[in-house]
Amino acid sequence: MLANQDEIRCGWAIGVPTPYVEYHDHEWGVVIRDDQGLYERVCLEGFQAGLSWWTILSRRDAFRELFANFDPSLVATYSEIQIELLLKDPRIIRHEGKIRAAIGNAKASLELGRGGLTDLIWSHQPAVAVRPTTGAQVPSQTPESVSLAKALKKSGFGFIGPTTAYALMQACGLVNDHVVGCAAGDRLGRSVPWG
Repeated sequence: MLANQDEIRCGWAIGVPTPYVEYHDHEWGVVIRDDQGLYERVCLEGFQAGLSWWTILSRRDAFRELFANFDPSLVATYSEIQIELLLKDPRIIRHEGKIRAAIGNAKASLELGRGGLTDLIWSHQPAVAVRPTTGAQVPSQTPESVSLAKALKKSGFGFIGPTTAYALMQACGLVNDHVVGCAAGDRLGRSVPWG
C-alpha cells in the first residue's frame, strides 16, 4: 500500500525515504501479539541501540533472511560458525554483542513457552497512555519501560534497557505515540490526547 502524501504525519515521517513513511503509516504502533513478531522487534530494537531506525529498517530484509525470519526455534540453534558468518555479512549490523544477544533472546523466548513473551511484554502496557501533541512530548522511557526492561533481563534477554524497551512498546502498539492529528495514529486509536 502506498503512502497517502496528503495525510498529516508525525514530524519524523516527513521528508524521509518512502519505506520509512510506509513504516510510519502502516507498522509503527500497530498491535503485535505473537511471540515471533515480538521476538523480531526485541532483536531489531536491540540492533538499533546507538543507531537510527532507518539504519535498521533499510537492512530488515537481510536481518530476516539471516536470522531465519526471526523464528526463535531456529535462531536458538545458531552455532559459533553461524555467528562468524553473521559477523562477516555487510548487509546487517556486525556487532558481536548484538548478534549474540539475538541468539540468546531466541533461547530466552523459548524458555518462556508458547505465548510467554507476548504475555510478559503486554503485562507492561500502561493503564493510561496519552498521545503527544508534539514530538517533544514523546518520552524516551517510562516507569513501564523500566519495569519491562528489568523483566526481560531477568528472563535472559540481552541488549534491552528502558529506552529500547520503550521503543519496543511504541513499535508494537502498547502505546500510541503518533502525535495528535497524525492520520496513522488516529487509525490506531487507544491512547487519549494530552489534556
